[in-house]
Amino acid sequence: MAARITQIANQLNYPKGLLAGQVAIITGSGQGIGAECARLFANEGASVIVSDIDAAKARDVADKINASGGKALAVPGDLLRDEYIRKLVKKAAEFGGGKIHILVNNAGFTFDGVIHKMTDKQWDLMLTLHGTVPFKLVREAAPYFRVKDGEPRNIINISSTSGLHGNAGQINYAMAKAGVVGMTKTIAKEWGPAFGVRANTVAFGHIETRLTASKEAGAFVEVEGQKIALGIPDKQKQATGGGAVPFQDIPLRRPGTATEAASAVLAIASPLSSYISGQTISVTGGRNM
Repeated sequence: MAARITQIANQLNYPKGLLAGQVAIITGSGQGIGAECARLFANEGASVIVSDIDAAKARDVADKINASGGKALAVPGDLLRDEYIRKLVKKAAEFGGGKIHILVNNAGFTFDGVIHKMTDKQWDLMLTLHGTVPFKLVREAAPYFRVKDGEPRNIINISSTSGLHGNAGQINYAMAKAGVVGMTKTIAKEWGPAFGVRANTVAFGHIETRLTASKEAGAFVEVEGQKIALGIPDKQKQATGGGAVPFQDIPLRRPGTATEAASAVLAIASPLSSYISGQTISVTGGRNM
């Protein structure tokens, strides 16, 4: 039986997994889409660095991957701190035997407010978290991507339909996520010709996470002692997702799951997308066509 399994495996295109032998940093991977990315990447043979500000959640994700036969290392910390970014890249390279192949800039949250009431703190935090932090992480990891060893390298930056189309109450988030698209294209143009680095943006629509759950559920993040409520107010959810036809603005008539969102990221990271670079992939169930 073992010989037959080996024979069958050898006939497959990727018997050891789509990402076998690759090392991936996934930020914000202690829960939600990031955690699903970590799980799926590990299932496809990648060694995964689980980065999250919540140490317990990061370790739980890594422990479950390792227990199921995968390979993962939790490196928890605050991406708003430069020393953590340096530590994250250093630990990842050590874990990968001196190599890093994939970077998924997924970490983030929303800090909503209408234009005339938006504070400087709300504005600055969103641009820092969704724009400056990914840039600093890409810059720190540059020595591991600007290489010519014949192995694949790719960077996936997570954006949102808010960044592509704007969204009332999210001018800060929309501005930051729009910037992600330009940053991604610049990486593709700078590092593609000489080093073969692929860079793509994945822009999510309505995905079931804590950011789209009921705000009344009480989920929050804490930044410098301030609790920032997450989610969408029930009244707003009922206006957009309720009615005679639920999710009428989504052709598939439902939100996406974290697994579906993460599967799109895996697809772009995989060799099946080896000629896709500098693109923005919308994962929206058809919304905003």
